[in-house]
Amino acid sequence: MTDHAFDTDTAVERTGDHRYATALTDRWGALGGTPNGGYMLAVALRALAQDMPHPDPLVVSAHFLRPGAVGPGEVVTEVARAGRRVATGEARLSQDGKETVRLLATFGDLGSADGRTEILNAPPDLPPPDETPDVLEGGVMPGVSITEQVEYRTPRPPGWATGARGGDPQIEFWMRFRDGRDPDPLALAALVDAAAPAVLDLGVPGSATLELTVHLRARPAPGWLACRAYTRHVIGGYHEEDFEIWDSQGTLVAQSRQFALLPG
Repeated sequence: MTDHAFDTDTAVERTGDHRYATALTDRWGALGGTPNGGYMLAVALRALAQDMPHPDPLVVSAHFLRPGAVGPGEVVTEVARAGRRVATGEARLSQDGKETVRLLATFGDLGSADGRTEILNAPPDLPPPDETPDVLEGGVMPGVSITEQVEYRTPRPPGWATGARGGDPQIEFWMRFRDGRDPDPLALAALVDAAAPAVLDLGVPGSATLELTVHLRARPAPGWLACRAYTRHVIGGYHEEDFEIWDSQGTLVAQSRQFALLPG
């Protein structure tokens, strides 16, 4: 483990067979002040990774059963099946005896993936990061501590950041850890949920994730990550958000879709 905040704050300690102790910190607070969902997913996924025979998460689906809280927790894991190319397992993060996050994940080896490849998409067309303004201009959003850990740069600030809602819930931007930690597949699984929801541009005050599915497509190159987030459907108070992450070499390294609830 390193002294980077992400590694320190997602650390787990084995306490028995398929059981791990952890502690959620106050450095990854989301809207409302509760621990960010992607952060909690990463804690559970790090524990599960200890028991899997393959190095990389390929697909992760997490259900958020109740809000997390700063403080101790326990992760219980189970390996459902271990095969030659892929293995699937489950992790359950609990606090005070109540389950907070349950995830199912399949692991493999992204370094050995060599099958057919066709990309019918392109990375976000962004100016270089050093020519792109910090969305928060060095500041943070009140009560949202995750912005102290993750940096966001975009050519044009989203409507929610300027107080002028644009009515177009999509954004393209650069992202990286503020302390210089380079991305890896575990970090990507958290970072797909590390930005403010695109749906804020419709004038809503927040969004609560119910389920998040992440696809890890490649091990990322070091450096900045180019991101694209958008919502196309808000129905009955529920919405989806699609998220793409492209690495500094222009490779698609992660995708996600989450299903979320708007405040009532």
